[in-house]
Amino acid sequence: MAMYLLYESASGYALFIAHGIDEIGQNTEAVRSSIEDLSRFGRVVKLTAFHPFESALDALNQCNAVSEGIMTDELRNVLELNLPKPKVKDGHPIYVLGVSDSKIGAHILENTKIPCRSNDFVLELLRGVRYHFQRFIKDLKQGDLEKAQLGLGHSYSRAKVKFNVNRVDNMVIQAIFLLDTLDKDINSFAMRVREWYGWHFPELVKIVNDNYLYAKLAKFIENKSNLSEESLPQLTELLGDEDKAKEVVEAAKASMGQDISPVDLINVQQFAKRVMDLSDYRRKLYDYLVAKMNDIAPNLTSLIGEVVGARLISHAGSLTNLAKCPSSTLQILGAEKALFRALKTRGNTPKYGLIFHSSFIGRASAKNKGRMARYLANKCSIASRIDCFSESNTAVFGELLNKQVEDRLKFYDNGVAPRKNIDVMKEAIEKFQKEDDEMDVDKTSKDASVKKSKKKSKAEVEKPMDEDAPENPKLGKKKKKDKTADVEDQELDTKEVEKSEKKKKKKEKRKLEEQEQQQNHVQNGNNDVDAKPEGTTKKKKKKSKVEDGEDVQVVSDGKKKKKKKSRTEDDD
Repeated sequence: MAMYLLYESASGYALFIAHGIDEIGQNTEAVRSSIEDLSRFGRVVKLTAFHPFESALDALNQCNAVSEGIMTDELRNVLELNLPKPKVKDGHPIYVLGVSDSKIGAHILENTKIPCRSNDFVLELLRGVRYHFQRFIKDLKQGDLEKAQLGLGHSYSRAKVKFNVNRVDNMVIQAIFLLDTLDKDINSFAMRVREWYGWHFPELVKIVNDNYLYAKLAKFIENKSNLSEESLPQLTELLGDEDKAKEVVEAAKASMGQDISPVDLINVQQFAKRVMDLSDYRRKLYDYLVAKMNDIAPNLTSLIGEVVGARLISHAGSLTNLAKCPSSTLQILGAEKALFRALKTRGNTPKYGLIFHSSFIGRASAKNKGRMARYLANKCSIASRIDCFSESNTAVFGELLNKQVEDRLKFYDNGVAPRKNIDVMKEAIEKFQKEDDEMDVDKTSKDASVKKSKKKSKAEVEKPMDEDAPENPKLGKKKKKDKTADVEDQELDTKEVEKSEKKKKKKEKRKLEEQEQQQNHVQNGNNDVDAKPEGTTKKKKKKSKVEDGEDVQVVSDGKKKKKKKSRTEDDD
């Protein structure tokens, strides 16, 4: 039975055939020892086909597909063109294709029916092919293969590292580490300020307990002998309490502390300012951590809080590692020493690790702390998986999981039955779909408004361009064709405006005529009784004119008939 070897190099796909394997040995150890000798290895393994990649991008795509165990169309064409059709003889296949990964071997067998093999013996043969590959391919120059391997390695690792910049959990890990170290440093530095300035003003320690306020006061007071009632308003602004400010002034007057030289006071002030700056930076860092956690793990944040969630992510190494952890592992994250100590001494294993800092476990009773920790770890594992593998950034699931934990606390305390998990998840999915629909509607409305604004801006830009006359006559002729539509629209608008103005003027004239007519009737009513209706018909409305016209026509027709009759009588 012949054996073919598929080797995926940085420059292309290569197919080798292995004949007479007995010469180099049947065992993996024998093959391993004979690989370095090219004269022996070259008799057994020979190159049958080599298909180079078209470009660096093509090489990267092929490498990604092979690493995921997928056979591309290009690899399929190479195998079908250079390998014989798979046949079975005496119950065994004619040949076998040796591959480095069993996943891609299974995919090749499923699609092409080519039998594949991947074991230690095949891997040793492929190692020999890799070792002598540059000598098998004659057209390759010295250093070409190394350059291709280096470039492909850089692009492959860069593509694996590239993902959503806003969801980089490494920043959260660094931020929570820095936050913990800042807490320790600020506490130690504040104690040093208290001790240093306490030699000069020891009574201030009992009045002010907050470290940040103490550093502010130490910087503001400087020398206690300078304190007086004039500095009361500034002290009240710093302390926020007038009684405390008066207490500080009275304590400064009767203080038992020793005097300090100006140089020592300057150093104390500088150190107090550094402590204040560090505490200010700590607040900004905490705000940054809150914003990052809401971007990276919104559901975990809404369930357990920003600090505890960030500590879980940093302890696991990444959000992906935390999502891969089962809830039992997540429950005791941070208590590994206690766990191994308990396993070694066969004692009780710990019930909780970093999860203990959550408020839920603090609110639970002593007998229910373990049960609460197990339930909370279960919900945290669900939230971390949703955050890690969902494409959309939503906190709906975390909010409802938080309600579930609250209901579980009430169940442990009062016995109130909580809702089923299926009902809660259905509600979360419905809310999530509604949010998605609203986001789509907002996007479409925004796109439409942007298009309208773009059209308006284009029209505004084109108007002044149309007003300017073109310098070249040829260009002017071309522009006239484009302007005809706009000119016609403007003419139609002007015509409509003129028509409406004419109608208004006619209406006004008619009203004036009617008013004059009424005045004439009132003044000359008695004189015009015997007058003929012909004079008055001219000043009537159109309707009256039409009626009068019809009557006149009837009268004239009667006169014509009488004249005709008289003429006929004269003739007779």
